[in-house]
Amino acid sequence: MSDGTARDLINWLKKENYGFPVIAIVENLNNADVVSIMRGGGAMDVIQRPAIDKQLVETVAQYAKEENETFSLGKLLIPRQSKEWQEIERKIQSIAKINANVIVFGASGTGKEQVALEIYRQSPRSQKPHIVVEAGGAGLIGKHDPKSERSETYNRIKSYFENANGGTIIVKNLHLLSFEKQSVLLHILEEEHPNVRVICTAEPYLRRMMTEQTFRPNLMYILREFEIVIPSLREVTEDIPVLADAFLKMYAGKTEQSVKRLDASAIKALKQHLWIGNVRELKNVIIQAAFGTDSDVITSSDLTFNVSDPEDYEDVHLKNPSDEKRRITDALSRTGWNKFQAAKLLKISRTTLDYKIRQFGINKDEV
Repeated sequence: MSDGTARDLINWLKKENYGFPVIAIVENLNNADVVSIMRGGGAMDVIQRPAIDKQLVETVAQYAKEENETFSLGKLLIPRQSKEWQEIERKIQSIAKINANVIVFGASGTGKEQVALEIYRQSPRSQKPHIVVEAGGAGLIGKHDPKSERSETYNRIKSYFENANGGTIIVKNLHLLSFEKQSVLLHILEEEHPNVRVICTAEPYLRRMMTEQTFRPNLMYILREFEIVIPSLREVTEDIPVLADAFLKMYAGKTEQSVKRLDASAIKALKQHLWIGNVRELKNVIIQAAFGTDSDVITSSDLTFNVSDPEDYEDVHLKNPSDEKRRITDALSRTGWNKFQAAKLLKISRTTLDYKIRQFGINKDEV
């Protein structure tokens, strides 16, 4: 702040008798920071800046009044029709039956936590406790215990395993786990063998972190006995109408209105969008459109999209030659037959794209 510190602001709120809960956002967390901010400073919670896009809404929701409740994705899976999603549901059923550790990979907003929770619900441990921990949050920062010979971080992480004995721990955003916490978690799993199943969620670049030596390979192998990879929404556009209908029903239920529907123009526009925020972004677009129109039918003109440079998106470059035609058609569809942007998404040159279009005989009627 240009005219004071965060603590000055909190002290002023207390002096003026404002009852606002304060959430502190910090660059890095350590034990001294948490004690100072949450006890001395009076903050209700702490968020690390690298995790702000994932934690802020969820954290604010804990302190928001019920009448101001936001439309959240919820904790249950929404059935979909794509073959990719049906394969994920099959894997959930298969993996849930055993006690192996699992990592659920996916970009932000794809629904990783819902998949992790569904594995727990279908598992033999479903009647035992489960604890959800945010790897980048204050929950893994230990409380000082002068009588303990262990580190404060060890005591806190160990307490989660003790409280979840016989059950499951879900670690959200594993890629945000600091190296110190990685070492503690590895020690507990490798040396103490707790009777706890660990299910983690992570963004795809966790694999790259292992090669860059910012994530411990031995911990990765212990946690990734099985994995589930959730595709980005733009890879399964056939799921968009199904998800959108589910969000419209959710909106109708919360507002006590009739269920709105999408017309053909709206569905086409939704399928052409690139969805950097995946299902979470789709939910926001649908709820905003439903809120903004009095009609029972939502058209493309009712939709408002965030505009971003295609290069900011996770690339959809060609990986499997046998799947090239589908990916090329998909990229052309999402960019409205804009070959320049489609080539960027596919990570190929415009010349190569033109060659592939001729090779596969792709025309606008297919898009």
